[in-house]
Amino acid sequence: MRWLQSEKLIIKRLATRDIPNANCARVQLFGLMWHLLYSLRGIHKQEVVIMKRNQSGFTLIEIAIVLVIIGLLLSGVLKGQELINSAKVKNLAADFKNIPVFIYGYQDKFRALPGDDVLASTHVTTAGITITNGNSSGIIEGNWNAANGESFNFWQHIRLAGLAPGPTDTAAADYLPKNAIGGAIGITNAASTAITGLKGSYIICSNSIAGKFAKQLDTTLDDGNTASGSLQVTATGTTAAGTAVATGSIVDDTSYLVCMGI
Repeated sequence: MRWLQSEKLIIKRLATRDIPNANCARVQLFGLMWHLLYSLRGIHKQEVVIMKRNQSGFTLIEIAIVLVIIGLLLSGVLKGQELINSAKVKNLAADFKNIPVFIYGYQDKFRALPGDDVLASTHVTTAGITITNGNSSGIIEGNWNAANGESFNFWQHIRLAGLAPGPTDTAAADYLPKNAIGGAIGITNAASTAITGLKGSYIICSNSIAGKFAKQLDTTLDDGNTASGSLQVTATGTTAAGTAVATGSIVDDTSYLVCMGI
């Protein structure tokens, strides 16, 4: 090694008096000794690093980084789920908003209620499609989930009038509309409402809605109380004379029937 050769040379000079100043040689030797100590210290550090690398397990820094990454992933997943739920609520709310538009559009065009229109077969006549007229009583008769009658024919009338999408053949398997989560949608009148006390010229009902969505719908469209106002909630599948469920009693993961009077 270079430092060893230099040390031998300095020792030789000290022994033979080959240098003009012995003190200078001593200083050089002292400097070489310090250089050796620092070299050994560097080697020791490298050995410690190697030993640490060979040890199993994770350092605190590595664990902290992993925890941060997991936190970010969970945050992204939760945020994504929140956006999905928000989109579902918007779609569910759109059903309650769109159906009145269909009714008013039909009335404006034919001066009659869809489903109740006594001249529907003339107003929306279509080759190959059997159209059932209403009785022109001024209300849409029948329960919201009826399999025949005016509330059932309502969907055929508005579709044939070009106001809403969907099958016009009442025998089609997908004739009755579904909401964003696959529950049935229907329309009725105040006398046949699924929830006792719910008022309105027309009552729109949407079935199989999770409690957490039902509460958000009430906040979005009404007063935030699922047992009062124009939008109320009752047990899923209720046909008529159901009891409204208070907001505090709504279970997030339980399905409900949501009805709104317009």
